[in-house]
Amino acid sequence: MKATLPDGKPLEFSKGETALDVAKKIGPRLADAAVACKINGELKNLGTQPQEDCKFAIVTWKDEDGKEVFWHSASHVMAKAVKRLFPGTKLTIGPPIEEGFYYDFDSDHNFTPEDFAKIEAEFAKIVTADEKFERSELSTKEAKELFGKIHENYKVEMITELEGMGEHNVFIYTTGSDFTDMCRGPHLPSTGKLKAFKIMKNAGAYWHGDIKNKMLQRLYAVAYPDKKMLAERLKFLEEAEKRDHRKLGRELGLFMTHEYSLPGSPFFLGKGTVIYNELQKFIREEYLKRGYQEVITPQLFKKKLWETSGHWDHYKEHMFCLEVDKEEYVLKAMNCPSHLLIYTASSYSYKDLPLRIADFCQLHRNELGGVLGGLTRVTKFAQDDAHIFVTPDQIESEIVGLLDLMKFIYKDVFGFTYKVKLSTKPEKAMGDPNLWEKAEASLTAALKKEGMEYTINAGDGAFYGPKIDVDITDALGRPWQCATFQLDFQMPLRFNAEYVDADGAKKPVIMIHRAILGSIERFVGVLIEHYSGRFPTWLSPVQVAILPLTNDQEAHCRKLDEELKGLNIRSEVDGRNEKLEARIRDAQLKQVPYMLVIGKKEIENSVVSVRKRTGEVTNNVKKDDFVQKLQVEIKSRSNELKS
Repeated sequence: MKATLPDGKPLEFSKGETALDVAKKIGPRLADAAVACKINGELKNLGTQPQEDCKFAIVTWKDEDGKEVFWHSASHVMAKAVKRLFPGTKLTIGPPIEEGFYYDFDSDHNFTPEDFAKIEAEFAKIVTADEKFERSELSTKEAKELFGKIHENYKVEMITELEGMGEHNVFIYTTGSDFTDMCRGPHLPSTGKLKAFKIMKNAGAYWHGDIKNKMLQRLYAVAYPDKKMLAERLKFLEEAEKRDHRKLGRELGLFMTHEYSLPGSPFFLGKGTVIYNELQKFIREEYLKRGYQEVITPQLFKKKLWETSGHWDHYKEHMFCLEVDKEEYVLKAMNCPSHLLIYTASSYSYKDLPLRIADFCQLHRNELGGVLGGLTRVTKFAQDDAHIFVTPDQIESEIVGLLDLMKFIYKDVFGFTYKVKLSTKPEKAMGDPNLWEKAEASLTAALKKEGMEYTINAGDGAFYGPKIDVDITDALGRPWQCATFQLDFQMPLRFNAEYVDADGAKKPVIMIHRAILGSIERFVGVLIEHYSGRFPTWLSPVQVAILPLTNDQEAHCRKLDEELKGLNIRSEVDGRNEKLEARIRDAQLKQVPYMLVIGKKEIENSVVSVRKRTGEVTNNVKKDDFVQKLQVEIKSRSNELKS
């Protein structure tokens, strides 16, 4: 038989040979790195015996599928270790997640950090034993009997649920003589590949995520093919913890939350508001250059609006509803329907288009409490949101212009790298399939015209149209989904939004939904972590700290402070009765870009001693020269002093 490899080359193999045998024929290093395989695109165990000619690929740790197989296998081993150490513990589920895996346990023993080392040591014993993952297929009846005998009642419940869905057989995996778990797989050939393992934290989790069910204990963990990878991961997590925007936001006085406010509704404090406003100011300047008009729209709309837009059927569970004078209203979760009301309030011809409407209105979305986190997942937020109304022949040029704006903001201003995804028609889509095809073709053409590399994110479009999504990569290499450009043929039809074409006929307008920063709250959170709190000067809440050497210079420093503020430079005087070294250290901890130290000699010679937060010091700088250079740095929104 023949296996066609990813490069198109054929490889002969015999009946009875496993996928691992085929991998060995390709090369011993690849076989050693293999964690699973793909046969005709389907992920399989390495012990699988191909039965016919097929397309064949080896999956390693470097592949996303490989990481999932690796972590799913590790979750079984962690569960086995827990069962050995704490008999009577009941198993539930243990899936791989984005960076590692977890397992939910029902145990009379409350897991503590002291238990982690014991579990890790037991895990290591199982790895050293290099126990095979043995796969079996049982009928649901047989599986219920098996798990019933070992008192795994959650597994019995899961099998019963599968029966209700029409399943008649289930797969189980056994390692050694003392552990069996239900799982579709695939898994590693044996436990020996799990060279490095660490439990990261524990948490509570309700069975099936339902508060009415029992609270389980969830252990989060990571596993890697070697200890060096684990060490690198732990170092990364240590750096990520230092950069955590919730921690830095508190230390730098940027934002807070309070139990009296709606969960996920942050308070931006004075310094955080400076950053927020500077971002909006920056985007508004770009709007002026690019022909946008900004509007302000209401917060509450009658349910009828959301029924017309289609959001009531597709998004209702994420919206806040309330009753006013016995009529149902909705707190606005997105701006697009209100912008369609603005569009349909006037008449437009093809000569008036594109029409670009921008809105920083506050939005509210009813997110589950478990997914809220600081600024990066909130219920109340604003976006640099805009909707552009175009004719069919304007789509491509408008999308090209948006991609140019995105590149300017991300790359030139903030220094981010980014990846682009084209998200296509979802399963529950609204409208004519032919219009969907046209919409996807238009976005594809714009991406190709820009020469922009992109991946297809199949089925992840909005319910009303396909979209281009952009993930930025921060200083730690983490992706954040921010910009989105969504092409919408559907919603304008529901509002009878039209324009008069050159032939005098009325035709449906096309709407582009777009945001670059996305949620400004979320973008501030990303920037805090990206810069580790060391914002470039134009974004820094305080740009200059003025430090009098003694009390004798304080009056002069106060006058300089007024002068800088008059030039729209954010300065403050620290005249506390503290040693100069202590005041310098405080300014550095607050991440102030520049410190001006002023003593008697500086006043006599009309100079300043300039200290950057990086520690670099320049003495005898003419005050006017410093101010001029600072103004240029701020106006250009330079990223120069971000470290």
